[in-house]
Amino acid sequence: MAELPDMGVEWPDTLELPPLERLEPDEDAAQFAAPELEGEDLAAGLVEERLSDQLVLAFPADETAFPLRQEFIERYKALSTIEEYGSKDANIAQLAARAKKDTELLDQILRNYGYYDSQVQRTVSAVPAADGEATRPQVRFDIVPGPRYRFGSIDLGQLASAPDGDYLRSAFEIQSGDPLSNDAIVDEQFDLDTALGEAGYAFAEIDSPSLLIDHEETIGDLSMAVRPMGKYRFGAVTSSEPDFLSGRHLADIARFDPGDIYQRSLQLDLRRAITATGLVSSVTVTPREVEAPSGNEPGVVDLDVSLRKARLRTIAGAIGYGSEDGIRLEASWEHRNLFPPEGALRVRGIAGTQEQLFGVTFRKNNFGERDRILNIDAYASTLNNPAFDANTVSLVGTLGKVSNLLFQKPFSWSAGLELVATDERPADSSQPRQTYLIAALPLYAQIDTSDDLLDPEHGFRVALKLSPEVSRTNGAESFYLRGRLDTSYYYSVNDRIVVAGRTAYGSIVGADLFDIAPSRRYYAGGGGSVRGYGYRTIGPRDAEGDPTGGRSVVEGAIEARIRTGLFGGAVSVVPFIDAGSVSTSTVPDFDSVKIGAGVGVRYATGFGPIRLDVGVPINPGPDDSPVAVYVSLGQAF
Repeated sequence: MAELPDMGVEWPDTLELPPLERLEPDEDAAQFAAPELEGEDLAAGLVEERLSDQLVLAFPADETAFPLRQEFIERYKALSTIEEYGSKDANIAQLAARAKKDTELLDQILRNYGYYDSQVQRTVSAVPAADGEATRPQVRFDIVPGPRYRFGSIDLGQLASAPDGDYLRSAFEIQSGDPLSNDAIVDEQFDLDTALGEAGYAFAEIDSPSLLIDHEETIGDLSMAVRPMGKYRFGAVTSSEPDFLSGRHLADIARFDPGDIYQRSLQLDLRRAITATGLVSSVTVTPREVEAPSGNEPGVVDLDVSLRKARLRTIAGAIGYGSEDGIRLEASWEHRNLFPPEGALRVRGIAGTQEQLFGVTFRKNNFGERDRILNIDAYASTLNNPAFDANTVSLVGTLGKVSNLLFQKPFSWSAGLELVATDERPADSSQPRQTYLIAALPLYAQIDTSDDLLDPEHGFRVALKLSPEVSRTNGAESFYLRGRLDTSYYYSVNDRIVVAGRTAYGSIVGADLFDIAPSRRYYAGGGGSVRGYGYRTIGPRDAEGDPTGGRSVVEGAIEARIRTGLFGGAVSVVPFIDAGSVSTSTVPDFDSVKIGAGVGVRYATGFGPIRLDVGVPINPGPDDSPVAVYVSLGQAF
């Protein structure tokens, strides 16, 4: 390249630059010094509450200055951005950004508790790590709550004009001078709305609350407009589908009578009961004024029920194999409202290795009153199990109130009539068949304090069955009483372990063993009895080694239901031990007590646990299998 020419620029000696302006600190940047707010050092007189290695809260040392400290901390931890994302691997810039959001959160929580003059200062810094060689980011919030504001005037609109305004006002428990709390406003608004709905105010309205804060007086005036809109009594129940579920039937299942003071909970209960019929896909219940209130005399509201029919026919089938039942095929057809209202007809059949059956069942739910069920079942069956071989025709009718998957009752009962004609003999026996004609009056009662029908964790159950029976065979009649008492108890040790125990005692008095049909005697063994043994294989045996059954039975079981962390806590492991004894006398003689033990697995679903138990006999007989497997829905007891 050619030589470059000389180039130069003379320095302007007279150039004057503008003075540098001081920049304000960026609020998003980490602060490594604790600046003063309002002329005070917030860190003075504060004590630290360390939530983690990277997160520290500092409060006044005097706990009376902020008595809600622990509740405040728990709420902050549940909502904190730092806690949500974790701060262990965060760099100082990330922690500073999250700390800014948490500063706003802390201010909001303090105001929620009535601390409107609070100060929150955040400091993000690098502190020595545990090894002493590196540093880690840490955020500290210095919190000075200041004075707690109190409620000033309280305006509840037209509440005082209601006929029982004093009672309704007592349901809203906030008074002038109480510490200000937004939580208390929400809770008391709910309580007031509930009181209005339960005291007859079918159309009551409550506006959203508002607070007017006075910083000089440190008070907040509360305004919440309430319009009671008059008090009412229940009138009639009307149905949009009178030929399907009539208004008269719906009134029968309601838990109120015309003329009773309106209660919103009873309106909701009626809706739930209609849903529980299984006959509707949707239902709405709407109060309608038919007579306005006059002075202190309540008006009248009818309940209009709008229904949408569900599909009423069901075809079901199942096929399976079990060590107790062998191969088993089932099929059924059901129409749940063939005889309105709520008259169902079900036809079912079973074809299996041990059992063949054809049956027809008529069921009338809510028969005459709420939850009462009339059930009539007619069937013909052949049964060949390890205990006996029977060809049976039976007609059974029962009336009662029992628990179901939607409504668990603290007290259940039923009474019925059973007529049976059965031709029986011991299983796998060369003995001739013997015909029994039996009439029975089965009675049942149960007290249930458990918290769940399929998966109880606490409470107990006590059930008693009594059945006076008359049996005729070979020209002779026998009168006897079959009775059985079942008890179970459930105890929750902690959030993961539930211990459950069960006992059973049954006895037949009034007849000799061989005057009682084999199918009416007591046996033990199986998934609902003594696990580890076959179905009905425990008890006395005849000369050919077949179970004869007995006139008394005693059973007991205990198991621990232990939740694991598998599949989100849905899987539980259940070790168990069972025992049982059957005697030919009316009082157990305990000549032979069979014990089984094993372990099971439960998988929790939305409708109850699925059970898989594997049991082994501890003192097996020569015909007992070395292991037995049981699968079902719900716990063993």
